Amino acid sequence: MQLHEFLDLEAIKPSLPATNKRGVFQILAQMAGQRLGMDAGAVVAAVSDRERLGSTGFGNGVAIPHGKLQGLARIYCSVARLSEPIDYKAIDGHPVDLVFFLLSPPDAGADHLKALAAISRAARHAPTLEKLRGARSRDALAAVLIGADERDAA
Repeated sequence: MQLHEFLDLEAIKPSLPATNKRGVFQILAQMAGQRLGMDAGAVVAAVSDRERLGSTGFGNGVAIPHGKLQGLARIYCSVARLSEPIDYKAIDGHPVDLVFFLLSPPDAGADHLKALAAISRAARHAPTLEKLRGARSRDALAAVLIGADERDAA
């Protein structure tokens, strides 16, 4: 599975003004709710439930908050670069400035894991992270993410 299969290119945010993890969840859940026709509160609850199991701060300034959401028809992901890095309680202790917000149907099992793997491939590639941090527009961020897909497919 590759990013372009589940990434909402229209929902990429190049400068998200959140100052803490809760704010990130609320803003991205509101956006996802509007895009998917879902209740934003249910989206926040799904992601928060998963977060209580352990931080989704992946490391290298990246977080991958994710959750399974009843009534969702497909895997969905939005991406945001935060205006300012925040303390996210990431596994490496570093602040987070890049967020991949992943939602899956409850029965997505293996596909949910494949989507997480696709995100982690991009998030582990230092040149991709550098390009994401340097991109200033939604289109530029999308181009970097699609480029990561093409690199991983090769």
